[in-house]
Amino acid sequence: MRIIAGTARSRIIQAPAGKDTRPTLDRVRENLFNILQHRVYHTRVLDLFAGSGALALEAISRGASMAVMVDHDRAANVCEQKNTEALHFTDQVRMIHADWRTATARLVAEGAVFDLIFLDPPYTMNDLTAVTDALKPLLAPDTLLVVEHASGKPALVGEGWQLQDTRKYGYVGISFYQYLPAEKMEDSHAGNE
Repeated sequence: MRIIAGTARSRIIQAPAGKDTRPTLDRVRENLFNILQHRVYHTRVLDLFAGSGALALEAISRGASMAVMVDHDRAANVCEQKNTEALHFTDQVRMIHADWRTATARLVAEGAVFDLIFLDPPYTMNDLTAVTDALKPLLAPDTLLVVEHASGKPALVGEGWQLQDTRKYGYVGISFYQYLPAEKMEDSHAGNE
């Protein structure tokens, strides 16, 4: 794997050993960041189920101001640490070794807010309602949620999340969501009448 563009362009990064982590393929990451282009610069990024940290590290390389990488797997955390150090991004990256519930609760308690959130859970974890509900206190006004899933099998997300776009890359699907609270949804529906 490698960083596609930005300050760390073409630098090699490692993936955790074993079958517990499924890193986002380079070509999928390249297409994803081509779509995100101008949404990355100066953003605060949360990479939940981070694995190797490739998505967060790509974002930092492309100008994101900071990133938090969360994974409960010890091998993934070690890999994230090595990749972050190798790219000299330690001042901009924070790693949390915890499950998603513990990590999001900690970030909410700290008052953290994010502009861009990546969710790349195991494909067997198709119901992300509890995860997306837990993320709501962490959202900036225009936060974009990017969910990787099996192609043709979009994940279930909680109420208020509106699908903005979806793309397929072989067996990989990427869906983009923004959260609209109930009052904003009513306003948008009223404007369409």
